[in-house]
Amino acid sequence: MTALDRQTTRVAFQGEPGAFSEAAAIQLLGHLITTVPRATFDDAFRAIEERSADALLAPVENTLAGSVVRVYDLLLQSHLTIVAETILPIEHHLIGCPGATFEGLRSVASHPMALAQCERFFSSHPQLKRVPAEDTAGSVREALARGDKSAAAIAGRRAAEHYRGAILAESIQDNAENFTRFVLLVPEKEAATWLSPEARKMSLAMRLAHRPGALLASLEPFAEHGVNLLKIESRPIHGHPWEYQFFIDVEASEVARLSQALDEVRNATSELRILGRYAAASR
Repeated sequence: MTALDRQTTRVAFQGEPGAFSEAAAIQLLGHLITTVPRATFDDAFRAIEERSADALLAPVENTLAGSVVRVYDLLLQSHLTIVAETILPIEHHLIGCPGATFEGLRSVASHPMALAQCERFFSSHPQLKRVPAEDTAGSVREALARGDKSAAAIAGRRAAEHYRGAILAESIQDNAENFTRFVLLVPEKEAATWLSPEARKMSLAMRLAHRPGALLASLEPFAEHGVNLLKIESRPIHGHPWEYQFFIDVEASEVARLSQALDEVRNATSELRILGRYAAASR
């Protein structure tokens, strides 16, 4: 795949136009891409199979809310591979109709997570009623469609620009260190065309053999070969009560170190799947 192909690719995401996921896709691939909004994560994962998109951008973790577990479940069920990642600062803005004033507001809508991340703002303005919505960008669209100047929404700057809303208050989130990591997924057969010399980060899913010390045995090879363990998280295995799958992110200075470690890790696991190898996003 050429650089131009990547710039003009169709990228599916969960949410409505103006969502943080759309902003992340453009941050990663540029303004020439065609973004394909889908209502749910399940719909977004079907977009490539339905030939509505060439790639999928999905959030996998937020520094405040943690992992997006539905995305991990769908990734395991799919035949998609991670080929890139990007980290987007999450800044929540109060967005209203053109001509609206902060003093005239009575209600604020957004996704429940966005509302929860602006707790100090609502504590300082108890007269504002919180209205849960399905989507941050969608809450802006609905507020502006009604034309009610007493109703506002919380979303990112891209949503304000897309729906031509007025930003009445900027960066109202509680924590400035609010970031979401997104991964770009493509069909397995196309993953090799995305590889670069900088692709030294790897995401893995593994199930352990049922024997004492299995977890330690599966992790020791990373340390022995100088591979940095960035993240480890367990998730229940559907249909197997009290059994768990581990999701791991690792990074090495050389790809050879990753390969050497994986050869040994396979001996300590009952199942090991490489979810993708890609260049780490700049922080």
